[in-house]
Amino acid sequence: MEITSSLEVMAPRSAGSDPLVVLDGLVSTLQSVESAIAGLQALREYTLAIASRVADVLAEEDTRDGGKNDGGKNDGGAGPGAFRGLRWDGAELARRAVAAEIATATRANDRTVQRQMGQAVELLDRFPATFQALARGRISLAHARVIQDAGTVLDDPAALARYEAVVVACAEHQAPGRVRRLAVREAEKAQPEPLAARHERAGAQRCVRVTPLPDGMAELAATLPAAVAYGIHDRLTRMARAHAGLARDHATEPGPTTGPACTTDQRSTDQRTTGPACTTDQRSTDQLRADFLSELLLCGAPAGHDTEDGLLAAITARVDVTVPVLTLIDRDTTGDAGNPAPGSAATRLTGQVPAELDGRHPIDPGTARILAGQATAWNRVLTDPITGAVLAADRYRPGEDLKRLLTARDTRCRFPGCGIPARDLDLDHTHDAAQGGTTDAGNLAGLCRRHHMLKHHSRWKIRQTGAGNLEWTSPTGRTYKDSPPLPATHIETAIGLPGPARRDAPDVASNQPPF
Repeated sequence: MEITSSLEVMAPRSAGSDPLVVLDGLVSTLQSVESAIAGLQALREYTLAIASRVADVLAEEDTRDGGKNDGGKNDGGAGPGAFRGLRWDGAELARRAVAAEIATATRANDRTVQRQMGQAVELLDRFPATFQALARGRISLAHARVIQDAGTVLDDPAALARYEAVVVACAEHQAPGRVRRLAVREAEKAQPEPLAARHERAGAQRCVRVTPLPDGMAELAATLPAAVAYGIHDRLTRMARAHAGLARDHATEPGPTTGPACTTDQRSTDQRTTGPACTTDQRSTDQLRADFLSELLLCGAPAGHDTEDGLLAAITARVDVTVPVLTLIDRDTTGDAGNPAPGSAATRLTGQVPAELDGRHPIDPGTARILAGQATAWNRVLTDPITGAVLAADRYRPGEDLKRLLTARDTRCRFPGCGIPARDLDLDHTHDAAQGGTTDAGNLAGLCRRHHMLKHHSRWKIRQTGAGNLEWTSPTGRTYKDSPPLPATHIETAIGLPGPARRDAPDVASNQPPF
């Protein structure tokens, strides 16, 4: 079937074409497509569940063979110093190895794949009616996940079957959002344990997490007791509305109506602490809530938990920022908001490189300059002007030079697809130091704890090929190359600096991805 990308040739044009007839055909086609997609998603769930079973078989083989299949690495006692004394779960390591095999082949994250493997096993084992409805195209994967998420707390097979019968029937006729309300209600009715006991146990899982977003932003999320979460949101809302009311009242007071003293306030939070008194704050309620939350968390103190000498209140936020030196040049080349001024050298750069937070998240030049000005010390990272590869790292204050070099080079875990930042990595000897491996940049790489364990205690193998490049070999023999991510730096190929072309310059875009 040939599908064209032009909407013009597909739109009904003749006077005899009834748009409703065309629409009816389109709706029927989409129904068939959605049903086919659901069937393929069921096949994927089935395949992932089988992969999990294969991992269990591999774990049994490794246990039975005494670790011969993994080269003797999974011996339960040997290994890096950070792992000595820990007990290994052979089944868990096998699932990680299989998930990594699938993830690298499908360009996915192995943690995500392992989670999906677990979801698939649960769907097939505990929710057979839901899986059958998905396989037959009567519900979507979104419906299946809603049913699964709400019903996962039910342990009694009979109660689970009754729950499925009610919710699946609803899912065949309603959108996932509506199904969720019924699913939660039915699961609660089938719970044998009182809510109070379950709430106490769930409270132990409270946490705070950060998710990166585009354009130098990030999402801060917290899992809290419902009363606390709604209470926080309500307090922020009331603070925002009170502030907006005071701003409106202040704007309507008799006084100057023209001139620089009476303007629309579009400054940042810090800038509002000084300056003209007669301003109209145009921030929305959402923006005010976010600003008040930021100020309370960064400037407030945990009064209910602090020590007598205020140790917790003395703790300040710490972030790691990489800033190209050209971003820190004289402010005469930039405008008030940290953007290049018209006609400046910065505007003539063909590829402006932003500063980066934790080596992953771009931030605006103005914020980068503020953070740079408040820093007590900086690591200087020297890079190749052509390829951008990290050559050396030093600091005004002497210290662990090699560790700083590797932290600057390996800004994230060096397993394909993993993005754990440098501060949470183990510096691992590619060739084990106990077997003669040297302690230098050519034999060290930053790995997160998960992939550090995978390297030492599974059938995955790794070798360094030079210039910090790693080559991973999966249990099935597939090879994957991982190059050090390019730091936030200006290189000739990015900014188009004048000069003779380098014939021996490598292909930066293909050899060293900036992630």
